[in-house]
Amino acid sequence: MYQKNKFLFGCFRNKIFTLFFFFFLLVSCKPDMSTHTKPNIVLILADDMGYECVGINGSTQYQTPNLDRIANVGIRFQHCYSQPLCTPSRVKIMTGKYNFRNYEDFGYLNPEELTFGNLLQDAGYATCVAGKWQLNGLNRNNPGNQDLTRPNHFGFDEYCLWQLNRRAAEGERYANPLINRNGLELPRDPDVYGPQVVADFITDFIDRNANRPFFVYYPMILPHDPFVPTPDSPLWDDPSMRYHQDNAHFSDMISYLDKIIGQIEGKLKEKNLWENTLFIFTSDNGTHRSIYSSTVDRIVKGAKGETINAGNHVPLIISWPKKIEKGRVFHGMIDFTDFLPTLADAAGIDPTAYFTDGKSFFNVLTGDNQRADKDEIFVHYAPRWGWPSNNNQHNRWVMNGKYKLYQDGRFYNTLKDPLELTQMNNLLEDEKIKKDRFETILIQKEDEFPFEWNNEKYRPAK
Repeated sequence: MYQKNKFLFGCFRNKIFTLFFFFFLLVSCKPDMSTHTKPNIVLILADDMGYECVGINGSTQYQTPNLDRIANVGIRFQHCYSQPLCTPSRVKIMTGKYNFRNYEDFGYLNPEELTFGNLLQDAGYATCVAGKWQLNGLNRNNPGNQDLTRPNHFGFDEYCLWQLNRRAAEGERYANPLINRNGLELPRDPDVYGPQVVADFITDFIDRNANRPFFVYYPMILPHDPFVPTPDSPLWDDPSMRYHQDNAHFSDMISYLDKIIGQIEGKLKEKNLWENTLFIFTSDNGTHRSIYSSTVDRIVKGAKGETINAGNHVPLIISWPKKIEKGRVFHGMIDFTDFLPTLADAAGIDPTAYFTDGKSFFNVLTGDNQRADKDEIFVHYAPRWGWPSNNNQHNRWVMNGKYKLYQDGRFYNTLKDPLELTQMNNLLEDEKIKKDRFETILIQKEDEFPFEWNNEKYRPAK
């Protein structure tokens, strides 16, 4: 009897052990779904591509089938405004602050600043930045401009960058590019195309981080001048023509940009990540002044660097299939201070962890079709680009989708007068109310940080 009980107990014990083993195996192999609830974030910032350059925004000249398709099932924003120039926009979008607080010089971001890279890295995201950097301070030899860890300092685990610590004169961005990847310069090769190097780095980063939330910040190299052939252009086959400059190449550059968009989208879908990826495409400023673009309404002259709307009216297309169930158009106002708090909300970051001048538009991504807190935007623009020769471009204004008021009192209807040739004087009652509202905002900003402080040495607003 004792032997029988011993045998039965042994069988029971073995079964319990087996059950515990399989339970442990099941639990240990189960993915951590807490990390998977956070969306992956891909933020793409084209270089010098105005609103008019995207097919779905009315372009009749450029081919952007990937952007058009993504917009058709996502959200297309009609009124997104950057700064009129690249570094002011990059500083603004990365930190979520008006330029009068922290924009010091062209090509420079002060290391004391907190960026969306820092916030998302602290929130558990794998992070990378790839494309154009131009933030170390090479322009006027700012201290630390040879620091190869500066992107890491701003919250990026990895990077693949043009113009990190070397000027464009030392190596261009397109054929035979001078690119630094995680502290090492890549071998120069006249058959290599810089934008493709960067795109391949990004898709490799996605491959390696597919099992955790990641943030890709992609300040693109394209389609900034020089306007030269791409690998898909017939002239590329002749190595001597790869830096043949002609505005006619701009269309090919837009097409290649769109091709890269499709490459990244394809990788996300291949890894089954597209549904829960917050995918954002925008641009740092308007199109180069030498480019004329045909649209369904008119021919738009590029206005990069200028304060008319063509200088900072940029495309904004967002996809997030898990949250955005069908395509729609959003008519409200967005500016570059709004991106950081929106990304923070998407990642579940406590708003007390950062300061911003922006207002999150996360509610728009999750279904709302209006913003109660953003009827107009304020722009402070002091580019220090060729400064002081460009002081005439230093300005402030408040605007919405129809009206615009400069600090000197000039008031325009930008829908009827996009070139701002005729000031509005005989105002209707609702126009007077709108102008008064804009003027109140300008007075508030002047009290906070006097505009004249831009005329001499930079004094940051605290």
